[in-house]
Amino acid sequence: MTQKYAIGVDFGTESGRAVLVRLSDGTEAAEHVTPYRHHVIDERLPETGLKLEHDWALQHPRDYIEVLERSVPAVVRASGIDPAEVIGLGIDFTACTMLPVDKAGRPLCFDPAFQANPHSWVKLWKHHAAQAEADRINEIAAARGERFLARYGGKLSSEWMLAKAWQILNEAPDIYDAADQFVEAADWTVAQMTGVIVRNSCSAGYKAAWHRQEGYPSREFLGALDPRLADMAATKLRGDVLPLGTKAGELTPDMAARMGLAAGTAIAVGNVDAHAAVPAVGVVTPGRLVMTMGTSVCHMLLGAEEKPIEGLCGVVEDGIVPGYYGYEAGQAAVGDIFAWYVDEAVPAYVAEAARDEGLNVHEWLEKRASGLKAGESGLLALDWWNGNRSVLADANLTGTILGLTLLTKPQEVYRALLEATAFGTRKIIEAFLRGGLAVDELYACGGLPQKNRLLMQIYADVTNREIKVAASKQTTALGAAMFGAVAAGAAKGGYDGIVDAAAAMARVREETFRPIPANVAVYDKLYAEYMLLHDYFGRGANDVMKRLKAIKEEAGSR
Repeated sequence: MTQKYAIGVDFGTESGRAVLVRLSDGTEAAEHVTPYRHHVIDERLPETGLKLEHDWALQHPRDYIEVLERSVPAVVRASGIDPAEVIGLGIDFTACTMLPVDKAGRPLCFDPAFQANPHSWVKLWKHHAAQAEADRINEIAAARGERFLARYGGKLSSEWMLAKAWQILNEAPDIYDAADQFVEAADWTVAQMTGVIVRNSCSAGYKAAWHRQEGYPSREFLGALDPRLADMAATKLRGDVLPLGTKAGELTPDMAARMGLAAGTAIAVGNVDAHAAVPAVGVVTPGRLVMTMGTSVCHMLLGAEEKPIEGLCGVVEDGIVPGYYGYEAGQAAVGDIFAWYVDEAVPAYVAEAARDEGLNVHEWLEKRASGLKAGESGLLALDWWNGNRSVLADANLTGTILGLTLLTKPQEVYRALLEATAFGTRKIIEAFLRGGLAVDELYACGGLPQKNRLLMQIYADVTNREIKVAASKQTTALGAAMFGAVAAGAAKGGYDGIVDAAAAMARVREETFRPIPANVAVYDKLYAEYMLLHDYFGRGANDVMKRLKAIKEEAGSR
């Protein structure tokens, strides 16, 4: 019997990766990673060299096409299969990663008339320069009693579609006027394969405040923000919003030739990276929290009904798995914090010692930090290097470390940073519990659980919960492939629903991380101190972080 396959393509912050998956059992036959040629654009625009302001984060849309042209043919070649055996392809993407396009669907940054303006480029998920717009959105929505606000924990983020679009209007009205649509990068990339732009319900629901019954925020609300925004939902965000697993279209002959696949291959609607991972670890029912752990962490949970949760990133009906409300919370920086410390703050002797032991710096620090007892460092950190996504939803907050002395060692700082991110996750779990949702089990996937055993043990100890880890190293791409199989359908050798796909294809490791009671007791004490600092700096008692940021921006503008 001929085997059938699907391809999942995961578009991350720094690279894109393709995974070829056998549909009968979820075996990953091949994978390939393509680093983005232009990386994250956060200092200067390509070609023009224009200096960007603080909190900007852009990307180049050609990098996404290069992933399709390099990584997809690579996995087919590596596996040796007939391209005709690939029946479906799905993608997932960081979000909200959005861009303005013209009537032909071409990014405005491709137009020589606009490419020198940073607002014509892709705004990456971690673009935080629209915080002023987000603050105003939340203020007006609260004053008007807008019902949609409760679905997002009481605040819409500066990372999301509405704030980013309004920033474009405020700072580059010519770009706003020239944009025929604002689209998620996931939807734009799918359109490059199918020739038609359709919007996926996951990105629209979690990142653009779209609701299956109510649609986008009303014309009246948008007009209250700014009369020029009144028609944005009907014009700039127009188009069909399709549920996950739907076939967006079929691969065009041109893209088929460039990707090494058969024309007519089913292409699923786009998905958000963290959301795609949930069924890929077999979670299709409530009570099991999935943590997608990488540069940031997204916390995904299913529920039988819609409930208001503090600091929620969003709750969307059928947003993750059909038949349930999908809840999302998150931390804006986790792996990014560890990378910052290694790249910017670790002393030279650590790099030399790691090299002498044949380790990279992360491995050296993890090895030394594992020898410390819980609480031994005397340090406590707030994990806000990239602001706070949940539960405070404030991108203007910044990180801090307390307890440093002349005897503090690098491995102690490193461990404190690991612990800080675990405390942030515990805070999110407690918000879910207070809101009436069950959190019985934790599942972890993404790059970090595969690389850092100490981190996972700390998370188990801090949350006092057992953690199961995905067997796949590319869980989000596996999930995207599963949705590609659903888009193809059972008649073509795929599946008619994501629950069926998960039953056959999802995998977790046999080994789990269980909390150590002695560590749990210590971390309960440290978490109490974390919460004192969390509320002191995060809820307005002392806005020193924001004042320092304002002084920095003022100095930088002189």
